[in-house]
Amino acid sequence: RAPPPLAALAQVLRLEQGRRTGLLFPLQKLERYLAPGTDTARFRLFQPGLPALQRAEALFKSGRDHPIDYLSSAVRMAHAPLLALPEVCFIGRSNVGKSSLIRALFSLSPEVEIRVSKTPGHTKKMNFFKVGKYFTLVDMPGYGYRAPQDFVEMVEAYLQERHNLKRTFMLVDGVVGLQKTDHIAVEMLEEFGIPYVVVLTKIDRASRGLLLKNVLEIQEYVMKKTQGCFPQLFLVSSLEFSGVHLLRCFVAHVTGNLPTVEAS
Repeated sequence: RAPPPLAALAQVLRLEQGRRTGLLFPLQKLERYLAPGTDTARFRLFQPGLPALQRAEALFKSGRDHPIDYLSSAVRMAHAPLLALPEVCFIGRSNVGKSSLIRALFSLSPEVEIRVSKTPGHTKKMNFFKVGKYFTLVDMPGYGYRAPQDFVEMVEAYLQERHNLKRTFMLVDGVVGLQKTDHIAVEMLEEFGIPYVVVLTKIDRASRGLLLKNVLEIQEYVMKKTQGCFPQLFLVSSLEFSGVHLLRCFVAHVTGNLPTVEAS
């Protein structure tokens, strides 16, 4: 299976400047539509250069000396693989597009099997993916609609007990914005003191006006109501690969696999 168009950075760099910037830094693409005088500092906190983006992409591309594998699944912490590697996990509502985003992140390694169901809430277990000797990525069950019965005890136990967890990526639907179940998830992460970041998915489905409204509302919420959330939002489209290259880079950064100077 060949990787989809624009999955690789080299393909994005062939595009004209405006489209290229929009794909790599979708949040910055919205800046020009803001009211004059709006503070845009939180739009550019993580703005890596080309060397960092390339280094991060290499981590997500499997090879003979760098295997990327589905490792195992677990329904409770007792069954979770014991790993010393830095770890990141992805959580979100059942139909937020979590598995689709993980598949987009690993799209340069098409042999990595990530099931994407037409039915929301397909992920019922914690699924662990080992990225060579560098880090582990965990796809968590969705919360809210069709969440597994033991979701709370499974996920709360994981978040509280996983000592190698470096960052939680909380996915929010870019079309509908923060929902009641998302607020509950934020409260849980804040209570446990877990560092996390908000990722807006499905941005290709939202009109520019709606997306900008949701971005500004969530940024305001993050600024006023959270302590552990990274102040910059990440915007992604698993279909068009907008923001996927930047998110790979942020994962590489928080797992300690990018020199700090390259990621500033």
